[in-house]
Amino acid sequence: MSKKNVGIIVLGGLVFVSLVYWLLRVRAGSPEGVAVGESAPSFALPALGHGTASLDEYRHKVVLVNFWATWCPPCVEEAPSLEKFAEAMRPQGVVVIGVSVDQDPAALAKFVADHHLTFPIVRDPYQRLAHRYGTFQFPETYILDRDGRVADKVVGEWDWQDPRLIDFVRDLAHPGERASR
Repeated sequence: MSKKNVGIIVLGGLVFVSLVYWLLRVRAGSPEGVAVGESAPSFALPALGHGTASLDEYRHKVVLVNFWATWCPPCVEEAPSLEKFAEAMRPQGVVVIGVSVDQDPAALAKFVADHHLTFPIVRDPYQRLAHRYGTFQFPETYILDRDGRVADKVVGEWDWQDPRLIDFVRDLAHPGERASR
């Protein structure tokens, strides 16, 4: 192999490595995503079934943004608990938004129907919003206070019937009422 060929191979390798590094940095965005106390990134995404859903629709409400997928076993396990939570907290002014990263809208619609999920589901098949939030595994849930700031982040499957979690979210929805209970 000539010196010229070796130089071309080395240069090509460096260009390739640089390109991969650049693509990963651009795609990943901020490596930490949104932190507790920061404003949550706004979004408007296609809603399952029809139209779009936007975080702005739920201003001044406590919102749980749950990133999940039908192919994720912990997400599937968590879904019934999250649905019960959404139903119980809806009268408190709390909204759960499921952000599905599924590629197949038909499989997603079937899963939602089969599991009787009633909270809004939006689609993020290219995980652009997930990356903006800094989501690195599924499920992952961001609990937003009434000012749109991240009050907490739950990584992994969770029991949404846990009284500590319910009290935490209820206190966000109705600050100052805990002392009167």
